[in-house]
Amino acid sequence: MHSNRHHVAVLVRDGLLPIEMGIAQRLFGQAKSADGEFLYEVVTCTLIPGQVRTDTDITVNVAHGPATLSEADTVIVPASDEDYEPQGRDRLSAPLADALALIRPATRIASICTGSFVLAAAGLLDGLRATTHWKVAEEFCRLYPAVELDPDVLYTDEGRILTSAGVASGIDLCLHMIRNDFGSAVANDVARGTIVAPHRDGGQAQFIQRPVPEPGLSQTSNSRRWASEHLDQPLTLHDLAEQESVSVRTFTRRFRQEVGVSPLQWLNQKRVDRARQLLEETDLTIDRIAVQAGFGTTASLRQHLQSTLGISPSMYRNTFRIPEPD
Repeated sequence: MHSNRHHVAVLVRDGLLPIEMGIAQRLFGQAKSADGEFLYEVVTCTLIPGQVRTDTDITVNVAHGPATLSEADTVIVPASDEDYEPQGRDRLSAPLADALALIRPATRIASICTGSFVLAAAGLLDGLRATTHWKVAEEFCRLYPAVELDPDVLYTDEGRILTSAGVASGIDLCLHMIRNDFGSAVANDVARGTIVAPHRDGGQAQFIQRPVPEPGLSQTSNSRRWASEHLDQPLTLHDLAEQESVSVRTFTRRFRQEVGVSPLQWLNQKRVDRARQLLEETDLTIDRIAVQAGFGTTASLRQHLQSTLGISPSMYRNTFRIPEPD
């Protein structure tokens, strides 16, 4: 392994969903510094090296065993088709438990989809907020009442432990980790190379089966587009509803149905994203960035970045500022 790279170990199990293994390999594997140096080294491992069954008509030959976990800075646990079978709290096999015990205390651990069942069975999610695929959320809550399950979000970040919802939300989670590790510019570059959105609005709630507007007839897209262009202004729910010519109550209901979060939650996230971009890419003062991102004051900007990212604006800038080319 390259010692100067962040080491990612993808722990796959029998019944692997190949797309989830590919998500980690593709996204982390693309991330490069401004100098073109790869930032991650990604290694796939399994409990017993060799052929691993997938949920398709192919198998995957995995050369690395669980010892790889002891060298990882980040461990990713994708789903298995077995996760969708009836489970018991003692579902963690001895070999899997032994493998997880090899992970160093400071190593970041993330699950994709129902990989969260593994983390929960190992006790890693007790007392923490987590998510999983909405189809198995009820069973998850029954098996692991000590976990604060949120079935509506695309992913959760509790510091060392992260979880994501079904399949494609693994993309959102991996981009989130890349963004936190190396900044928005690197994550955005990876997203462009993969032809995906750097950040998706809303949560898993928007994908749960329920009555929705006819395709192509979004009833809040105009307001979202308009708000994105006026983030520096003191926007209100009335301002947003006015863009769709409906009452605040109707707008709020439709917005949550379509996007999965409240209008104010969405607006705050957009402002945080804008502040991050300005901190990384400009020499504007933090006071000025607070105004342009729509937070108004440095204190408000600091509060939102601290609650969202766990870091102050100045520390974020020092960590992720894109240097001017020579």
